[in-house]
Amino acid sequence: MDTKRAWLVWGIGVFAYLTAVTHRTSFGVAGLVATDRFDATASALSAFTVIQLVVYAALQIPVGVLVDRFGPRVMIATGAALMSVGQLQLAAAESVPAGVLGRIFVGAGDAMTFIAVLRLIPLWFPAHRVPILTQLTGQFGQLGQLISIAPFALVLNTAGWSPAFVGLAALGVLACVLSVALIRNVPPGTALPTVRSGLKETAGNLTTAWRQPGTQLGMWSHFATQFSGTVFVLTWGYPFLVSGQGLDSATTTVLLSLFVVVGLICGPFLGSWVGRHPLRRSTMVLTVTVGIMAAWFAVLVHPGRSPLWLLVVLILVLAIGGPASMIGFDFARTFNPSHRVGTATGIVNVGGFVAALVTMYLVGIILDLLNGAGFSQDGLYSLDAFRIAFSFQFLVLGIGFVMVLRIRGGLRRDMAERGELIPPLRAVLADSGRRRRQFQAERKDRRPPHS
Repeated sequence: MDTKRAWLVWGIGVFAYLTAVTHRTSFGVAGLVATDRFDATASALSAFTVIQLVVYAALQIPVGVLVDRFGPRVMIATGAALMSVGQLQLAAAESVPAGVLGRIFVGAGDAMTFIAVLRLIPLWFPAHRVPILTQLTGQFGQLGQLISIAPFALVLNTAGWSPAFVGLAALGVLACVLSVALIRNVPPGTALPTVRSGLKETAGNLTTAWRQPGTQLGMWSHFATQFSGTVFVLTWGYPFLVSGQGLDSATTTVLLSLFVVVGLICGPFLGSWVGRHPLRRSTMVLTVTVGIMAAWFAVLVHPGRSPLWLLVVLILVLAIGGPASMIGFDFARTFNPSHRVGTATGIVNVGGFVAALVTMYLVGIILDLLNGAGFSQDGLYSLDAFRIAFSFQFLVLGIGFVMVLRIRGGLRRDMAERGELIPPLRAVLADSGRRRRQFQAERKDRRPPHS
């Protein structure tokens, strides 16, 4: 295998995904400007992102099927082109319906990118590298949020609405051209494991992928860990920190940037941990879910505005949810044959984004209702309104936690019936520590004597 070519193909794929994340998150930064441009209420503002995510989530399974059938290259290039069209439409939009149409194109293009890039990894790299590269793909892609937060926001505030979104469209065109020119589905001389089937066979493959408990475990893992951070970054984090917590825009920008940096740092560690302890993936998912619940509880019950350190803790925990959600894709990969991985990955990716769009929209509705009931503060949403609205997340987190426990229990019972017993976590950690100490001792023994 041509190692340099493999890294180039993966690098272009990551750039395409980074571009997709930039397109996806750009409206969150432009939210306050959009309120003035479109004269939009909170629920109308939510509709931009919610409809975008509805399109994204609705296309995940069809896109997964298409990736299995046509390969990643076509899907990545087409996705970049669609996002460029959407941003050009948004640049010219002067009404809510016209703006929403642009976000529909962005959501459709975004839906085609991540699954296709993930599909490239096992085709170009050996299996032992897949968990770490999957994490790195997700976290390098999140650097697109930094482009939204810094360069895009700068252009938006200095040059205006249309030039800012035209610039994003140009970035999408670049990703499209690079994908067509440099990405190849498989290494030279390797056959792509595609599925050439009719509608009936496609539906059968989809049903088979869904009935696989590992696919369901992956979907609910993604559901539980991904949505809260997505809601925070895409829509309600900036208003919550500025209007609810009273932070200035510079501090808020630093906190949102911290979200990306922490995810980037934690991703490789989680990927390495998953590679070493594949039987403990669901334990990590449950631990992170509980951590998200605890962090939100601490912030929402704190009397008055939360201290900065507590908000930093919240950002850190939410940021870990991103890498933890990538474990869901590892379930899809390991529980399904190669020709069905794209379909299973699409099913998994539905989980977190369905949870995100439901939460995002209902938070907006609750805020509008509370604003009408006198919870506003100088025309903005008050901290008490945010406390009530954000509490809805606990219901969604609880559902995800329970479903992961339920499906994991069924899988472990099936494994026990086959004689595959899972050792206690304490024993695994003790054995891992013992092997690490043995390895260090052997390295010390192999050192040449001092002269």
